[in-house]
Order: sequence, then structure tokens, then C-alpha cells
Amino acid sequence: MEAAVDRRGPGVSLGRPSDPLLLPNAPGSDTDAALIPFLRDLKRHFPQQRVLLIWDGLSGHTSRVMTAYVARQRAWLTVERLPGYAPDLDPVEQLWGNVKTRELANVCAPSLAALRPPLHAGFARVRRQPHLAFAFLRHAGLEF
Repeated sequence: MEAAVDRRGPGVSLGRPSDPLLLPNAPGSDTDAALIPFLRDLKRHFPQQRVLLIWDGLSGHTSRVMTAYVARQRAWLTVERLPGYAPDLDPVEQLWGNVKTRELANVCAPSLAALRPPLHAGFARVRRQPHLAFAFLRHAGLEF
């Protein structure tokens, strides 16, 4: 997924530059040690703006270290946590479902590296059609 990085800021951008949906994309980005630098980058990417962060129950999202860090960021960061198993409420599930039915349909990759080109193509397609990213948010019950 490295190829899908939006170099203007942290993670993978899926929306308009003014209102992007960003996903951390570095290998191992599921730990608090990796997510805290992502959040710092996010704050720098959106100076003087409030950010809404939608998180599932991943252990890196709920650790004591992360909970303490997020509590100190309340001036600019609002965290909404998804219920334990709620794929219909997670906009990222809509993104994966969309890419799986298009670019990954009938793909039998011999390695993880072989999945990069179709993933890159899928994320690029969504970036070219920002209405899709916002449709994923609306499907999850979020309006922007």
C-alpha cells in the first residue's frame, strides 16, 4: 500500500484535499508506537483545525499509552470509537468492499507484493472519485 501514499500528508488520502479521509498505511501501523507519530503528522497536516478520528477496537487504539495521549489532544482531536464488531459502521470496510469487487475481483496473488498494483489502482480510482469516499462515510451514518 505504500504506493497509495498521499505525499501531502500522513497516510492514504481518499477524499478531497480540503476534506480527506486518511488511513495510516505504514507496515506495523497498528501499534500505539506507530499511531502516535501518525497522529502528530495529522495535527501538522491540519493546523488550527479540529479532526474527527473514527477508530475500531484495535489494541493500538485502546492501549493505556494511546488513551493517555488522546486525552491530551482534546483541543484538536475528537475520537469516535466503533462498537466491537460493526462493519456497517466502519467506512474503511466500505472502501475495502469497493476495491475487492473491482480491482481485486478474481485476483489470486502469489504474494502480498503482487497485491500492491491492484490495491494502488483501487485507491487511485477512489481518489479520482472523491464522491466515493464521502459515500462510504454516509453509509456509515456520517455526514460531512
